[in-house]
Amino acid sequence: MRVGVLTGGGDCPGLNAVIRAVVRRGVRDHGFELIGYRDGWKGPLEGLSFPLGIEQCRGILPRGGTILGSSRTNPFAIDDGVERIRANLAADGVDALVAIGGEDTLGVATKLAEAGVSVVGVPKTIDNDLSGTDFTFGFDTAVNIATDAIDRLHTTAESHHRVLVVEVMGRHAGWIALHAGMAGGASAILIPEQPFDIDAVCDHVQTRFESEYAPIIVVSEGAVPKDGGDMTLSSGEKDSFGHVRLGGIGDRLASEIEHRTGKEARAVVLGHIQRGGTPTAFDRWLATRFGLQAADAVADGDFGTMMALRGTRIDRVPLIEGTGELKTVSPAEYAEAEVFFG
Repeated sequence: MRVGVLTGGGDCPGLNAVIRAVVRRGVRDHGFELIGYRDGWKGPLEGLSFPLGIEQCRGILPRGGTILGSSRTNPFAIDDGVERIRANLAADGVDALVAIGGEDTLGVATKLAEAGVSVVGVPKTIDNDLSGTDFTFGFDTAVNIATDAIDRLHTTAESHHRVLVVEVMGRHAGWIALHAGMAGGASAILIPEQPFDIDAVCDHVQTRFESEYAPIIVVSEGAVPKDGGDMTLSSGEKDSFGHVRLGGIGDRLASEIEHRTGKEARAVVLGHIQRGGTPTAFDRWLATRFGLQAADAVADGDFGTMMALRGTRIDRVPLIEGTGELKTVSPAEYAEAEVFFG
């Protein structure tokens, strides 16, 4: 059996661990021949492939990024995209495809599965916003990176008696902000699911300074104020999945706090630092287990499924369970944080 592997969307730590696990289990236990497709869905769309064996996967377990490359290519935004993918898979002799990615990548995989393509999915996103699985790999690493940054910012904030606003990723879901903010002892956590009151934020800042404490505010890139206004954009340009580029809520919030309170405020945007570098032990463990189960699902002919962490088990669920709706922070989960909510 010949199996293709691709990684799509934003990169994150743990992708190489999945690739390695799929290849090792596929070759050693199932006798697969594997090929890698370059740059997400662009690979099967344009026939960009190369042999992928155990030799190519040596030493990649601790490496961030992806040896396959990635892109935000959407074959359904191209008139003959699906037909081209079918033709290229047939030309490469590929019997099945393992797609590793987030909402958009697995959304394409879901549609292809419905169109009869033999595909299984592995959930990846630092945002942890895919339904059907308790956690996605990449999230733990991003939270640890953000927590480390918050720890370091506490000391400089206190030294200079400043407000520091830490902007983290999270377009529609505030999981990174919530987990890193709680772990880092943030004074306030602002997330997309709960519009914030800027007056209340400023009052809280004043209160913290009165107690001789320099506040740290963690804000998701997709957070919005209660008094109206859209998400803060760094660019109005959209990608092939219709997403605009977010960024700037940290600067916007810091400027407003300084203007209203008279306290010096600065913004720190972690950006792609959250995606890069070595994956944590948890993400290596989770990514490896996902990859092993994905190879087994292909061998079993269990297509149209996504690997999911349920408690401590790895289950197979229909792809649509992961892509049907986003997993967001509920009011109850937000309240459990026991920090100021804005």
